[in-house]
Amino acid sequence: MHRLSSKIKASGKSIGFVPTMGFLHEGHLSLVKKSKAKCDITIASIFINPTQFSPNEDLAKYPRDIKRDKNLLTNAGVDFLFYPDVNEIYPNGFQTYVIVEDITKNLEGEFRPTHFRGVTTIVSILFNSVMPDNAFFGQKDAQQAAIIKQMVKDLRLNLKIIICPIIREKDGLAMSSRNIYLSEKERKDALVLNRSLRIAERVIKEGEKNSEKIISRMKAEIISVDTSNIDYISIVNSETFEQVENILGRNNYYILIACRIGKTRLIDNILITIP
Repeated sequence: MHRLSSKIKASGKSIGFVPTMGFLHEGHLSLVKKSKAKCDITIASIFINPTQFSPNEDLAKYPRDIKRDKNLLTNAGVDFLFYPDVNEIYPNGFQTYVIVEDITKNLEGEFRPTHFRGVTTIVSILFNSVMPDNAFFGQKDAQQAAIIKQMVKDLRLNLKIIICPIIREKDGLAMSSRNIYLSEKERKDALVLNRSLRIAERVIKEGEKNSEKIISRMKAEIISVDTSNIDYISIVNSETFEQVENILGRNNYYILIACRIGKTRLIDNILITIP
């Protein structure tokens, strides 16, 4: 990988990078499309990263289909696929981790305490391996994207992080590799996440600025579905991810949800811009 990237850079071409855990969907492919539009060469990676799963999470059952993924990437025009083995990334004696501090402690960090340490470590390894000029991430994992941007800034890594919009199914469900776990009823119930976000968007446009009241309206919608179990709903500053009591002008905010539908944990969000 180092030799390939060095050769591409020596030829004066730019590298766009799309890191994934496989079992690809249109959300991933939209990142590939953005990379191809901006960069000369697009490299995607597939690596199911064990260090971002806690012992009680679904590493063993995480969906895998490398043949399907290769076909999708080929058809999307990816130039190279980086598909390392776990032992290549984490050989015997591996002991170095990358930790971003404050921004990792709330929301996903509270419910998945070791998750972001695994994310920032693998992403830094992939960045050092691929040496991209631009790396593309989806807004659906908004906190993850903000943490990676912070890491790149703090460590002075020589690349740009580009955040791309959430890609949704026709009925509004955010695309996710985990959607495959949903039963037919749960798949229908899962639409409540997007509905609650649209309710929040509407009440904000109507003039409501108090976070607690906005979140209360969202919770009422979500708990109307009997398969739902909310981990959190939060309104945060889009840069710092600090929770806010009131939405103020001239700022951007994420409204974030993590919710289990049946046994499947889903996340979703919208970005609100207040002029």
